[in-house]
Amino acid sequence: MPRVLASAAMTRNSALPDIPRLPDRLTGRSIVLVGLMGAGKTSIGRRLAARLGLPFRDADAEIEAAAGASVPEIFERFGEAEFRAGERRVIARLLAGDPLVLATGGGAYMDQATRATIRREAVCVWLRARLPTLLRRVAGRSHRPLLNSGPPNDILQRLMTIRHPIYAEADIVVDCGDENPDTTTTHVLDALLAWEPPRRLHVALSSSSYDVVVGGNLIARAGALLAPVLPQKRAFVVTDQNVADLHLATLLAGLAEAGFDAIPIVVPHGETSKSLEIFDSVTDQMLAAGVERRTAVIALGGGVVGDLAGFAAAATLRGLPFVQVPTTLLSQVDSSVGGKTGINSRHGKNLLGAFHQPRIVLADTSVLATLPPRELRAGYAEIAKAGLIGDAAFFDWCEANGAAVVGGERAAQAEAIFRACAFKAQVVGDDEREEKPSDGRALLNLGHTFGHALEAELGFGNILHGEAVATGIGLAFRLSANLGLCPQTDAERVVAHFTAIGLPAELAMLNRRLSAERLVGHMRRDKKVRDGRLNFVLVRGIGRAFTSSDVPPDAVVDLLRTEGCGE
Repeated sequence: MPRVLASAAMTRNSALPDIPRLPDRLTGRSIVLVGLMGAGKTSIGRRLAARLGLPFRDADAEIEAAAGASVPEIFERFGEAEFRAGERRVIARLLAGDPLVLATGGGAYMDQATRATIRREAVCVWLRARLPTLLRRVAGRSHRPLLNSGPPNDILQRLMTIRHPIYAEADIVVDCGDENPDTTTTHVLDALLAWEPPRRLHVALSSSSYDVVVGGNLIARAGALLAPVLPQKRAFVVTDQNVADLHLATLLAGLAEAGFDAIPIVVPHGETSKSLEIFDSVTDQMLAAGVERRTAVIALGGGVVGDLAGFAAAATLRGLPFVQVPTTLLSQVDSSVGGKTGINSRHGKNLLGAFHQPRIVLADTSVLATLPPRELRAGYAEIAKAGLIGDAAFFDWCEANGAAVVGGERAAQAEAIFRACAFKAQVVGDDEREEKPSDGRALLNLGHTFGHALEAELGFGNILHGEAVATGIGLAFRLSANLGLCPQTDAERVVAHFTAIGLPAELAMLNRRLSAERLVGHMRRDKKVRDGRLNFVLVRGIGRAFTSSDVPPDAVVDLLRTEGCGE
């Protein structure tokens, strides 16, 4: 495991009195510099180590010391493969020790095992330089084995084409021009101080596992984040027209930087895209373009796009690698995690689908700033739901911080997303395919029996999913209180919180004339019906949900009528 990184404040260079203290997120990390020959890894590395009070090591020098021969001699005697194997061992040994600044050879980061070691043990900085800069710096350096096989310009251009997409997987990129090494070192230090690593939540399932990555500007860094987990650098990006206008160019640029060939497939915006017609169009476009079994499908959008693209990935060639890049708060905390995919039928919502887990989920908090307030509030319903099901302390947090989440405070949003996803990951990990007869993954349907009925009755789009769920949760708590299962005060507390956030928690808030009979009819066609009996998630209090198929239909009708429904 990595050791603690020394604080710059403790070992401040007297010539540089204003170097700030390194943040806690760098604690326990070495710093590894990667880049092409001539990028300045050794000269910058020495200066950076001096400023931080850390040891400096040069991987090539360490290899030469271990082998008792120069790098050109090792290449000549044993070949590049043997050199890379020794390089891999040396870098692993150095990073297993105390924190340091390490300059690597230009080809070191191309080795997959070495990249994995660096990713695990260190912060990786790519010193990116333009070709003219590199040519000036390597001119006349005959000790570089790779430069001895032809014109340096051609060799460096070829190496840039091959290696830059791999270097793009580094944590930080610093562009190096013709400024002096001290100035470049300052740029590197500034980049380290500004670096905000995303938080990772591991979802462990019996059939697979993956990470949910939560942080800012992840779409721009998508290529670097996806490259380690996908089997092929070729992908289809499924998105809708609204999201494409906002985020598609950024995603495609981020993928291209890491060498991905990405083909966009744009569908109409809205729930109507979850149809057999659009599903057929998406799969047909992938097949026509020569999709292979290792080609990934990337869903860029909200829950509709995620469900549609996920089902297309599950069905095409009997299963393609799948990535979720959710762009709404609702999809970041709900549909993107857990592997449920599907489309709608004329008989009801999500009746055609499959369980198909993603390889990774990128929950980019930056995109939430583009959402209208109504969308943020709708997504918040699924966040609060996590606390109401099984984490009363989290619902306490929601009551204290919910206004900040829907108000756009980035830190509050990131914390809410992470905690809601952590709760869902725990539930999904225990019951991946909703096979437990009770109190497994089905608990995540709190509010959904009522909510889906409202969506079916009012029309998809006329009420947002999160709004329907919030109303459904309020009804579920009211029903539980009416049945004597939970205190009436808990129901009032839930309704009051959703109301304060701006969500409808009671039927009267929808301002629509509804029929109890028609709503119950929709419930009977819900996919959660078992043996013809309505299945509800009820509560014994906040954070104490359970499933029940023993709810008297009369109790449901009475509740709906009390809430203002007609016959």
